Amino acid sequence: MSTQPDGPLALAQALIRCPSVTPAEGGALTWLATQLEPLGFVCHRLTMRDADTADVDNLYARLGTGSPHLTFAGHTDVVPVGDGSAWTRPPFGGEVAQGVLYGRGAVDMKGGIACFLAATLDYLKSRGGLKRGSLSLLITGDEESVAINGTPKLLAWLKGRGETLDACLVGEPASDAAVGDQIKIGRRGSVNARITVHGKQGHSAYAERAENPIPKLARIIDRLSTTPLDHGTPHFQPSSLEATIVSVPNSATNVIPDSARANFNIRYNDLHSRPSIEAWVGERCAEAAREVGARFSLTFEGTGDVFLTKPGPLVETMRAAIEGVTGRAPTLSTNGGTSDARFIKDFCPVVEVGLRNATAHQVDEHVPVADLATLTAIYRRFIEAYFAH
Repeated sequence: MSTQPDGPLALAQALIRCPSVTPAEGGALTWLATQLEPLGFVCHRLTMRDADTADVDNLYARLGTGSPHLTFAGHTDVVPVGDGSAWTRPPFGGEVAQGVLYGRGAVDMKGGIACFLAATLDYLKSRGGLKRGSLSLLITGDEESVAINGTPKLLAWLKGRGETLDACLVGEPASDAAVGDQIKIGRRGSVNARITVHGKQGHSAYAERAENPIPKLARIIDRLSTTPLDHGTPHFQPSSLEATIVSVPNSATNVIPDSARANFNIRYNDLHSRPSIEAWVGERCAEAAREVGARFSLTFEGTGDVFLTKPGPLVETMRAAIEGVTGRAPTLSTNGGTSDARFIKDFCPVVEVGLRNATAHQVDEHVPVADLATLTAIYRRFIEAYFAH
């Protein structure tokens, strides 16, 4: 791959060298703006804030004012490096060794941003600028954290300005075995449940004077864990409920505790909605609680509902771009965790295509330089086809 200044490798190295550990900006957005403004993009640096959260810097850059409006969404914040001494290359060095680029964010997702920027630069150069429609980048700074002061507030800001999006490409590392082998067209919803079973504290030698909540909680956990929610749908795998935390506020072995708690994470498909999932969990808990005479309380939290971008013009344009570059037909996938696409889907159709996710968040995070070239070619072909139609 060429190491020219506007090639994806050089662009990815420049981004990696910005230590933008969430929620720090680290110079990454400033650098991006310096690349986009000479091309005619109008750049807005927006600092969003909320109670009990860190201020977050974001960037919205738009070229053109008309329709159709294609936006690329991503984030420059990265997770902490962990044990820096465990890295064989400096985590913010952007070093290349044997055809592999190393650094925090190489995969998730500074590499993807670099590929889209390189594709955009090449497209605008070959076409003498953007001849129709609008092209924008929506780059946020807290995707790896609480995702409060990034994409949701940036979208609200756009709505307040009367700006609309016609289609969105999210550059998360959505590929598996090879770049472009998957197009993520949706995500399962995610909600966390916490159940507390209430008992009565007492001495374990006089159990008849106490009420032990632990066996009762165990019955509820078993009921929730062994009852299927569904068997999947044409585009989604079966919904799942996993117990993730079990805790008892007790440190003495001869004391029956007064409560016991469990946390669950539920990933649900398009047979369900957030309210229906909460109702389902509540009903199963109540059934098991009646059987053992348990008193319980139940709470929920979560930020992402299920969504699906049905196969249509956007999906088919991306599919054709991938086939044209790789010669392989991508699968349409909805598996994996959540992403900021869960917010964007309320504004426009959205797909996710990016690098392979094998080393995301790991020590020695890295990406083959050849993968950067492949993804840039996919993005370049996609941009061309999108504005051609």
